[in-house]
Formats: sequence, C-alpha cells, structure tokens
Amino acid sequence: MRDRSGPLLGACFLDTTALADSLSALARNHHWVWSAPTRATLDSLPGARPDRHPAATVAALTDADLDRLLADDDFVASVERDRRALAQVSAGPMVDPEIAYFSPEFGVTESVPQYSGGLGILAGDHLKAASDLALPLVGVGLFYRHGFFRQRLVDGRQAEHYDTYDAVDLGCVDAGVVVEVPVADRVVRARVWRVEIGRIPLILLDTDIEGNSDEDRRITDRLYSGDRRHRIEQEVVLGVGGSRALTSLGWHPPVFHLNEGHAGFLILDLLDREISGGASLDQARDAVRRHLIFTTHTPVPAGIDRFSGELAAAHLVPWATDWDVPVEAVFALGAEPDSDEFNMAAMCLRSAGRVNGVSELHGAVSRELFADIEGGDAIGSITNGVHARSWVSEPLQAVFDGTLGPGWADGDPAAWGAVADIDDDTIRSVRRSGGEQLADMVRARTGAPIDPDALVVGFARRFATYKRATLLLRHPDRLAALLGDDDRPVTFVFAGKAHPANAPGKESLAGIVAYGSSADANGRFVFVPDYDISIAKAMYAGCDVWLNTPIRPHEASGTSGEKSALNGGCNLSISDGWWDEMADGRNGWVIPASDAADPVERDDAESAAVFDLLEAEIVPEYHADGLGQSAEWLDRVRHVWATLGPQVTAARMVAEYRDKLYQPAARDVSSR
Repeated sequence: MRDRSGPLLGACFLDTTALADSLSALARNHHWVWSAPTRATLDSLPGARPDRHPAATVAALTDADLDRLLADDDFVASVERDRRALAQVSAGPMVDPEIAYFSPEFGVTESVPQYSGGLGILAGDHLKAASDLALPLVGVGLFYRHGFFRQRLVDGRQAEHYDTYDAVDLGCVDAGVVVEVPVADRVVRARVWRVEIGRIPLILLDTDIEGNSDEDRRITDRLYSGDRRHRIEQEVVLGVGGSRALTSLGWHPPVFHLNEGHAGFLILDLLDREISGGASLDQARDAVRRHLIFTTHTPVPAGIDRFSGELAAAHLVPWATDWDVPVEAVFALGAEPDSDEFNMAAMCLRSAGRVNGVSELHGAVSRELFADIEGGDAIGSITNGVHARSWVSEPLQAVFDGTLGPGWADGDPAAWGAVADIDDDTIRSVRRSGGEQLADMVRARTGAPIDPDALVVGFARRFATYKRATLLLRHPDRLAALLGDDDRPVTFVFAGKAHPANAPGKESLAGIVAYGSSADANGRFVFVPDYDISIAKAMYAGCDVWLNTPIRPHEASGTSGEKSALNGGCNLSISDGWWDEMADGRNGWVIPASDAADPVERDDAESAAVFDLLEAEIVPEYHADGLGQSAEWLDRVRHVWATLGPQVTAARMVAEYRDKLYQPAARDVSSR
C-alpha cells in the first residue's frame, strides 16, 4: 500500500492502512445497524451487498480499492465523521460490566444470523438500548456455526437448509480466551468470540475448536435443533461456560439476568463459587439469589424447557460429587411438582431473587402458571419494547428527527406529543415510500406485484399453531370478496417460519401458500419465504395494518405490532400481550375474543370478528377519500404515534429493567 497525504484524522495524515483500520473498526462495531450515516458509508464500499456483513466487505478490499477510496475526499470525510460518532458512542469503555445478560440467541442484524425469532430480536434490542443508555452490561450467548435454518418453498411446502458461517466474517473478534465446561462425564472446551454492539460487548461461546471430539465440536452447530441431549449440552455450555468466560475476561458482574431459562445452568457455576468458599448448598442458594434476575417468556406449560430425569441427572452428577451432596439435592433445584422431569424455569424461579414476565397480562398468567413453584407468586412484569432506530424506516426517522427532535427514539412523551405537527402530505409521502420499499422486497423475493393504492395487511411471525396464521381461511368467501374488490383494494402479505419439527405449523404455512396461489387470492395474498430481519423491516415500513391472531392469553408479549406502530401501522389484534394494556380503542382495533369452550367454535367466531372489523371499519376508513390513506386514517396514525410511541420503545423497557431490577439487585449485593 502506498501512503498518500490526505485529510487529517486526529493528529496524523490518513493513509490506506489507516483507512482500512478505520473501516474495519466501523464494520466490526454493530452501531452501524442503527446509525444511518455509518451504514451508508459501509454500503458504498466496493463489493458491499445486503447479504454480506460489512466486516467481510472491508476484509476483501484490495489496495487499488483503498487507493480509489482515499482519493475521494467526500468519502474520507464521511469515514472521519463516522469514526468520531462511534468514539462518542463508545466513550468511557466499561472496565467491569455490572450486569451480565444471558440469552440463547441475539438478533442484532440479518447479517449476523444468530437468531430464530422474537426472543433473539428482543435480546438484540436489549443490547442496543443498553448501549444508548450507557448501561454497564455485557451480553452472553453462543456462536452457532450454521445459525438457524434457511427456508425455501418446495411444491408449496417449507423445506430447510443450513448455511455455514465464519465468525470473523460476521464481525466477531477472537477474545483470546478458551474455557473448560463440565458436560456430563467429560470436559468440553469453548472459544470465546467478542462482538461490539455500540458500547456493549457481546461474548459468544463456540465449541467447534481443535481438542474437542467431533461430537463436542457440534454442540454449538445449530440453533434450536437436534435432540434433547444436544439441547441440554448447549445450555450447559451457555450457562456454565458463559459464567467462566466472564471470569476469564476479568469481569465480575454482581448482577446476572437470564433471558428465559435456557442459560439456567449458570446457577450451578454461581453456586459452585459459594460452595468452594465454604458455604453449604442452602447457604449458597441464599447467596446466589440476590445476584440473579429471571425473565420468563412463556405463558403455557408446553413452552417450558424440560429434560428427563435421567438426562438431567447425568449432567448434575459432577456438581453433586464436587459438593459432596446427593445428586437428588442438586436435582431438587429444578424438580417439577408431580413429575420426574427437570424443569429449567423451576430452577430459575427457585434461584432468582427477582422474576418478571414480559407484559402485565403475562405477569398475571405466569403467577398462576407457576403457582406451585417457590417464587411463582412473586413474578412481576416489564412489558417488552423495541429499539426504535433499528426498526423505523430511514425516511420516517428523518421526519421524526426534524419534527419531534431526537427524543422520540427514547420514548420521550414530550417529543411524541408533537406528532400533530406532521402534516397529511408528509405522512402520505413517507408511508408511500414505505409501501414502495415493501413492494420492491416482495417483487424481488416472489415476483409478485403489490398495488400501490391497496390497504396492505401484514402478518409475520413464527408459524406456531397458537398464533393461528390461517384464521382468515376459515371464511374463504369473505376473504375472496375482500381480495376481489378493485374499488377498495386490499392485499395481505405473510411471512414466517415453522420449526422443522413442528408438523402442524408446517401445515399452516402450506395452507397460506396454497391459498396465495388460488384464483380467489386475485394476486393479492402473498407469502414471502425465508423470513428475516430485512423482510420484517420492509413489512413494518409498508404494511398499513398489522394482524395478530393468537389464542388469548398465549402471546406473552409480542413486539412485531410495536414495530409496525412506530412506522405508522395500525394494529388489528386479539387483546393479548402488550396490546392488552396499550390499546385505547382508537390506536388500532381489538379483535373480540370468544368465550366459546370449543376451539372450533372459538376460531370461527374470532375469524368472523376479524372480517367484521375489516369490512365495516378498516377498509372503509382507509379508502374513505377514494385514494387510500384518507384524512381520517392519517388522524388515526397520528394518534397511534402519540399514544404508543412513548410506550413501546426498548429505551423505556431497559430503563425499567435498570430502575426496577438491576439497580435494586446491585444494591442488595453490595449491602451484604
């Protein structure tokens, strides 16, 4: 590489080596996910593609590429601007994080495919909001060499395949640490990768390293796949290995937050620290409790992580042996009442000093669900939120920044109170821009066009049976009539994945695909395959109505409707999860829940209720002026923003965790 005098960066003139280093730093820190200027800089690089991580793009730059970039003064100025912004974000790096946030998956961006759905997206948003709030937090997870499955349609049905990922190509940096984890009767080694999320470090454990057996190298191969043995081995590596990785890195957080029970074996390592210091098992449990926070995400027994008694005992014996206690005493930590299974949620509930559900309704449901387990009656709630700058379209962000000021992204009520100043033409323009983004995505992925004047109804989520993706198909005549109306056009866009082992979920998905191919669909009922963050963002930007039809109260919180609302979409939802506490009768529509005991009768009634609202209220209002996005509709959009904007952001959510759980837990630890 040749040196070339150029614009001043800090105290030295920039050369190609310094430029490459600067670009690498920008690419590896995932602040670019929610920094539009930095993202634009990285997207302008030679070889940049939507399906390629910027770190891989930067690594592939040739000397000639760097010379050309260095000769572009505007580009160099943008790099300097972005480096200054990143330096400000990461100023005052953490010496010792105070909160360790454990999760089996993290959805930060589609180019880091280490997530499957809502739990991971929530975890990614939690880290981003923690960065914005300068919270001293570290994330802990696993690195999956094959990620979650990729979806394609074969003869109208879901088929799965897996890609292979190199951690370095996804912006990960080797932390230089390898930890040893007791897994049943053997020791497994795990490398630690570090990922930067703004000012928040995320560490990911990877067992695919030399020295492990082929079987052990596969422990972290795929997310949520394999048999129960594979799952428990992953969870031991996550919990125990994650705890030991923190210590190896020199970090000693006083507070540990379990995002669901998958990392619950962390508790064993925390207990071991106390027992190694001379405490009894009971004394250790009392000591650990004040350090631990547990967030449950399931409102139904089927969603709880369980293992057979024999399988769990095999992984508990080494701890019982080291502690010189019967294995039954360790098993009792997660013993399920009236069962011989080991219940991860039960272990977390009994061991955590603070426990919460993820909406007010879910908190109440959880107290009933876990009533027979110690700690179940004390479950509180913090309602999930979403990271606004990650999910709101860039054109709309520009409108919000110009009219509301930057506080809108933090859920500032005063900022959101200014939405009345956004005029009709501006809303129409930005919503049309979102519609075009959606249409481009759908056309690229499916070849299907979307009518720019249509009311677009979106449904995108995991194809679990309780979410009832096919609820509309119960009244095919009414659906066909909606789709066949050329004067008041309506289009439905569906996306989502069914777990590979979920046969009923796959049947639901196939039913949606089949209907979209029928004559009755009139080209206005589309399924978009291989759902990921990029598809979700296009749908939030372009869908006018967000449809949510779970069986109440099976939706713990849900966040897709919150993202739609921030983009100006109106929710049409069963009163469940977050919507149960935030719907006010004007910021969307509540689907009346049936009290029928028979599931068929209930589903028929609730399907009919959806059509009643669409036919009598939603479609007429949207098309009231004959062109779509009527003046009445735009007033409703303003009301959506004014009432939901202050409530649905991850900034509000993480601030509540800080004030209600993290800080009290830290004070409790320091007072002992």
